[in-house]
Amino acid sequence: MELKVKLQVFEGPLDLLLHLLEKNKVSIYDIPIVEITNQYIEYINEMKRQDLNVVSEFLVMAATLLDIKSRMLLPKEEQEEEEQDPRAELVQKLLEYKMYKCMSYELKDLQVDAQKVMFKIPTIPAEVLKYEEPVDLEQLLSNVTLKKLNAIFKSMMRKREDKIDPIRSKFGRIEKEEVSLEERMNYLEQYALRHKKFSFRRILEAQSTKMEVIVTFLSILELMKTGKIQIFQEHIFDDILIESKVAA
Repeated sequence: MELKVKLQVFEGPLDLLLHLLEKNKVSIYDIPIVEITNQYIEYINEMKRQDLNVVSEFLVMAATLLDIKSRMLLPKEEQEEEEQDPRAELVQKLLEYKMYKCMSYELKDLQVDAQKVMFKIPTIPAEVLKYEEPVDLEQLLSNVTLKKLNAIFKSMMRKREDKIDPIRSKFGRIEKEEVSLEERMNYLEQYALRHKKFSFRRILEAQSTKMEVIVTFLSILELMKTGKIQIFQEHIFDDILIESKVAA
């Protein structure tokens, strides 16, 4: 009966060899090398008839199997140390290949399962996001006692006292004294009517703050501009005099 092989079933020589072991139900650790080699070569011959381009790797494995087969068929010479099994290296490669193959099946299963899962971006209504669970006051205050409240109060007071500057806290508050230009102009106009002529220097020296000096000076300029007073100096370096031009 002619043997038919689907080449796409096997991904490489190790895959084919593993298939033969499973088909014959033999252990990887005790490969019947003669029987497996014969079956393997039958597969190779079938592959040659179908496509020579795909059998290069399989031929290398066939050569390896024949080498192992020949070494096992030769009579064993008596040696002091036990000769290493010619199949050992092949067994190791088969075990590694089988492990990776099983892992590939598991990954494929995970991929298939993942294709059945649908993901959706979370869309939560605004009113749900704003919702806050009501506070259970009884549960919240279940462990609260007067002693704990007193300790919390004292702790808060200590923190408040630590923030107070012992020096700055004793400073009094200085209220800012506002000086009105209009009020100062009225005052100077009346002052000029009463005194007729007075010293510019003395009127400035009578002010108690810098702000009052500035506002007084500006008031004198405004009164000069409106023609209600005039300023003159009798001699160079003499004091500047202010005189009212408004009739009493």
